[in-house]
Order: sequence, then structure tokens, then C-alpha cells
Amino acid sequence: MSLDGKVAVVTGAAHGLGRIHALGLAAQGAKVVVNDLGVAVDGSGRDEAPAQNVVDEIKAAGGEAVAHFGDVADWESARGMIGAAVETFGDFHILVNNAGFTRDATLFNMTEEQFDSVVRVHLKGHFCPTKFAANYWRQKSKSEGGEIYGRLLATASESYFFTPPGQPNYSAAKAGIVSMTIGASQLLAKYGVTANIVLPRARTRMTLSGATAAMFEKPDDGFDHFAPENASPLFVYLASPEAKGISGHVFVVWGREVCVVGRPDPKKKVFQADEAWTLGSLHDALGPFFAGLDPVSDTYSVPPM
Repeated sequence: MSLDGKVAVVTGAAHGLGRIHALGLAAQGAKVVVNDLGVAVDGSGRDEAPAQNVVDEIKAAGGEAVAHFGDVADWESARGMIGAAVETFGDFHILVNNAGFTRDATLFNMTEEQFDSVVRVHLKGHFCPTKFAANYWRQKSKSEGGEIYGRLLATASESYFFTPPGQPNYSAAKAGIVSMTIGASQLLAKYGVTANIVLPRARTRMTLSGATAAMFEKPDDGFDHFAPENASPLFVYLASPEAKGISGHVFVVWGREVCVVGRPDPKKKVFQADEAWTLGSLHDALGPFFAGLDPVSDTYSVPPM
């Protein structure tokens, strides 16, 4: 699974999963741009020390890394992080979009700022680095006259399909990330670039900061299902040469389990009429079907742990 000679950018790489991704890629030989603004779990503050600490950790283990302190959702900053990879290490191959924070509230109580800030850092914060990565890969493919090495990895969440009522901003952003990345996988395939989405269940600053904190606590003994170290190997594998044939897929990973969710399927239940639909024929078709479903539990149930 060697990544010798490959160059990776990992956003939000100072803590939690991002840090483990950066260390894991470096352990396989990749040179890493460690991007992080150094914000708190709610997006406040700035601190360059955490990203630099990860760089120092990689170097101490014999790897190569450089810190980048830019905002992932800022156009020029995103351009700059891809540029930093090329200028520092001479090339660019792997983008792991990971940065984000949460500001939870129900629809009744959420402020405009809470909604905008979370959608910005997650959805726009995936789009901006992805755009400049895609531009680089396309231009490189054209100049070399064939397929090149490119791996795009997006970090989403099961919130995108279980839509917790306290996260209308976060779940909406994660749904957008899934759609955008699957579209990117189709666009970039002809250049040899793969794009996949991983939904990790892991103990991070975000999962320990809200209603899920008790669920993700580290156990006193036994296997630690929610350790971020359990989720990160899938990211590193999908960034590897061996994963060349895997693209446009959604995965859930936690503990000892990897679930291939696949691509969203719009053909879950199809109703057909002999003639154009009327209110009556719609009720005849849909009424009995939905009468047997609980409008909440049958649609938004949380998967068993």
C-alpha cells in the first residue's frame, strides 16, 4: 500500500480524524500538507500550534510535512493549499476533505449565523479545495496526455440520511457533500481520478461535544469501537494505488465494520398509473402504502450500535 512519492493535503488535520489521516498517509510514505485553522469545536478562535504539532510529529517519525493555516471555505486560501503542496513537494495527488465544526440547534432555535457558518465550513469547505484539486488534476492529465494519479476523499456523516432534528445545518451540508462528490467522481473519471465519501463513526471533538457524548466515550476495557484509529485506515486505503477501481461510493466505517452503502438509489418504490395521475388515483396508490408506515421511526431510525 505504498504511497511513496505521493503528496496529500488533509484539511482539519490538527485534531481527531484529520490528525490520524495525516499520520496514516505519512506512515505509508506520503508527503503531507497539514491544513488547519486551529479553531475550537464550535469554529471560534485561531491557533497555529495544533497543525504545527502534527507536522512535527510526522517529521519526528521520519516523514515529510508542512503546515497550512488557511480557511478551507475561502476561495484563495483553498487555492493556496493546493499550491502549497505543489510548491513544497513538486506535485499533488490526494485530497482528504475533513475540516468542520458543529453548531447544533433545532429548526425552532437555530440562528442564521449557526446555519450559514456550518454549511459554509462543511459544504463550501469541501467545494473550494475540491475545485482547485480538480483543476490541477485536469491540467496535469492534459499536459501528460493520459490518466494521472488522483484521489479525492470526502468526509460526510450518517446525519445526512438519519437527519437528527438538532442538526438541520450539519445534516444538510453532509447531504450536499455526498451529492457533490459523486458528481465529481463522474467528472474526473476520465483523468484517472477517483472520488469517494466516507461516513465515519468515531470519537472526535464534535461527537464528544453534544448529545452523542455518552455514546462515544472511551470504554474502561475491551475493544474501543469508536477510536478514530479504526476509521482512518479506510481513508488511507482509498487513497492507495490498490483502490484505483473504487470511485463514486459511500462508505460507513467504525470499529471492525465497513459498510458499503453504495450510491443513492432513486428507485426505492415505483407506482404507475394507466392514465395521467389524478388526486383520486394518487390517493388510491399512495394512501395504503403510507398508512402502514410510521412517519418518524420508519424513515429516520438510528442504526443499531
